[in-house]
Amino acid sequence: MNISYKWLKEYVDFELTPQEVCDALTSTGLEVDALEEVQSIRGGLKGLYVGKVLTCDIHPNSDHLHVTTVDLGRETPSQIVCGAPNVAAGQKVIVADLGCVLYDGDKEFVIKKSKLRGVESCGMICAEDEIGVGTSHDGIIVLPEDAPVGQPAAEYYNLESDWLIEVDITANRADALSHWGVARDLYAWLRQNGYKTSLHRPDCSSFVVDNTDLPIDVEIENTEACRRYACLSITGCEVKESPEWLQNKLKVIGLRPINNIVDITNYIMMAYGQPLHCFDADMVAGHKIVVRTQPEGTKFVTLDGVEHSLGAHDLSISNAEEPMCIAGIFGGKGSGTYDTTTNVVLESAYFHPTWIRKSARRHGLSTDASFRFERGIDPDGVIYALKQAAIMCKELAGGKVSMEIRDEYPMPISPAKVSLKYDYVNSLIGKEIPETTIKDICESLEMKILGEDAYGLEIEIPAYRVDVQRPCDVVEDILRIYGYNNVEIPTQLKSCLVVKGDEDMKHRLADTVSEQLVGCGFNEILNNSLTKGAYYDERNIFKTENCVRIMNPLSTDLNVMRQTLLFGGLESIEHNAKRKNGNLRFFEFGNVYHFSPERKNEDNPMAAYSEDNHLALWITGKRVEGSWAHPDEDSTFYELEAYVENIMRRIGVQPGMTVRKKSDNDIFSSGIVIENRGGKKLVEMGVLGKKILKTADIDAPVYYAELSWTALMKVIRKNKVLYNEISKYPAVSRDLALLLDNSVEFAAIEDIARQTEKKLLKKVELFDVYEGKNLPEGKKSYAVNFILQDETKTLNDKQIDAIMNKLITNLKNKLGAELR
Repeated sequence: MNISYKWLKEYVDFELTPQEVCDALTSTGLEVDALEEVQSIRGGLKGLYVGKVLTCDIHPNSDHLHVTTVDLGRETPSQIVCGAPNVAAGQKVIVADLGCVLYDGDKEFVIKKSKLRGVESCGMICAEDEIGVGTSHDGIIVLPEDAPVGQPAAEYYNLESDWLIEVDITANRADALSHWGVARDLYAWLRQNGYKTSLHRPDCSSFVVDNTDLPIDVEIENTEACRRYACLSITGCEVKESPEWLQNKLKVIGLRPINNIVDITNYIMMAYGQPLHCFDADMVAGHKIVVRTQPEGTKFVTLDGVEHSLGAHDLSISNAEEPMCIAGIFGGKGSGTYDTTTNVVLESAYFHPTWIRKSARRHGLSTDASFRFERGIDPDGVIYALKQAAIMCKELAGGKVSMEIRDEYPMPISPAKVSLKYDYVNSLIGKEIPETTIKDICESLEMKILGEDAYGLEIEIPAYRVDVQRPCDVVEDILRIYGYNNVEIPTQLKSCLVVKGDEDMKHRLADTVSEQLVGCGFNEILNNSLTKGAYYDERNIFKTENCVRIMNPLSTDLNVMRQTLLFGGLESIEHNAKRKNGNLRFFEFGNVYHFSPERKNEDNPMAAYSEDNHLALWITGKRVEGSWAHPDEDSTFYELEAYVENIMRRIGVQPGMTVRKKSDNDIFSSGIVIENRGGKKLVEMGVLGKKILKTADIDAPVYYAELSWTALMKVIRKNKVLYNEISKYPAVSRDLALLLDNSVEFAAIEDIARQTEKKLLKKVELFDVYEGKNLPEGKKSYAVNFILQDETKTLNDKQIDAIMNKLITNLKNKLGAELR
């Protein structure tokens, strides 16, 4: 939510700096993410000045260029070549001085000294659209004679900067989705902290009905989905460009001005949190509005030209013949306001949040209006917003209110009532707060005190606070205004002794591995457990049917729980790569979630769901770059494999405890799986496929490994850490060159070797692979090294030969191996 510092000051009196306002809002729970100085005109007209054209001559080498000298209030006039047809001596103009930055859409360019057709030019005489004060490009700006020469353009146009406060509104704080909502919280904080302040907004005393020439009838068929609906008509409107002050307000918070009527509705929404919609009254057939659902399959085209199919679960605003709007979400094509519109109908309503949320997700539509409706707006603010919009329409469009407000409110929403005990407040906060302070904070938050005794208060919660329904909610509100930092840390800590268990070991090892990875140049990332369901479409391992789905997702990008850590990391890689940071090593510890339809059980609804802790590693880009001591070197899969093996060794998983197999997971172009002897998957790693990378808009190869931390902890649960002296007896190395079928993998050789000799075989390594000339067709040669060692004595030739012969025999019998 973008908040204008100056706009905020229209509703609450304060002398705080923008940074102090940010600190205050953050302390109340409205966390400020960013503070930025902004201008309604990009660049703030810096480097632009009022100048006077002293001379204007035809360019010697051009028919349409002029060579001018311009007085900028300095000792020496500036020579400027100008191509505008209306430039003339004696004019007051706007000049972009050398070094001035001008903007053309997303592009920017700097005014430099240059030569145009051989004549030096030291600046630029500007048109309206070139500096952002208008849209005309017919010629340069010609100012009145009294314009002061040398005056900065920002001063001439009375351009003042504002501060944009970006507030991260949590899902429960729908009441703060407006300047007025934020002002209420700031007002309560100011009162609590001893500042002299007041809270105020425009009244509606100037609202009057001019005539009843255009009455609109209203009928609510679905009173569950639409709890309140109000409208009025305004005739004789002139749809035109909004005044500069209104355009500037919208531009500062990131909204594009459209026309005066639409801008008024957007202004009201951002000011007071009530979304409005405006219809062309001539499009309201029968002069009747019906709020209802539509027959299944009803075709409806929205303002953006996209056709949607409406049904019994979509609330629509209809005229006597057809739908005009998807209620609370998007207007229909032809029902808005245009340059030819003269009569409008303003709508202000309260729709049930669940209906709006489901319809918005179903149709893939998300608007500022739906964002507010689906979180819950103030049902008592409907009429106020409608009256304020009508007053502005009369002022800015010259219209007349042509009907009494039609307000259909069949089932009024009663505000919540809470019984709050002082002892409960103090026990929950952990500090005794004076009763007068509790009462004052409640009143500053517009909570009505219905009754009071020695033990507590009876409170009526304002209707716009949809998140405050219980005593604990009221305590939370009291504490955020009182100040979390004002609750002292106790001097005593009461605790009990506990015995370390599996969870403690799990977290200790996770910290150890994290430090190890950071030491290897990795950065830890943390991604959302909610992710996009589309990631799992047409996957052979991570299947759509195994997703844990969110019942009422806020968006299609956050509609399932993640089955793998992969996609969050790819989003992080994409984000970095697009900012020229391509050499990346990431790791993340996080939970993954799985739904097994075959385990669904009515008696135990949770039986079909599982949750595991995983560790994931991503490597991409160059392993070494720009080093004087080492040539540039790309990252490889073998680098990733080494990191994984080091992690497993660090936590106590020895090579003989695992088996390697080829991965069939379609996220990899090639990969391997490491399992325990019981067939439980511990690690899966490989080179990510090009299709996955293309989806994530990543060009470079990415190497990915995902370790099941939960499974690894079970494998090492009974491991005992023993310290042994380095053996004084030597190890023995033996090499075998084996001729095998092309289909045989090294993992099979290693597995047979470890089954053959479990005690004395310490290491099995592949050091060469050969295919091609002098080998039979369909064959390849593996050169394998075996390390044997007895830690109690020196091995003799007889023992060594016996082990190697047994190993050769098993390889021949099980793999068809031949010695070369």
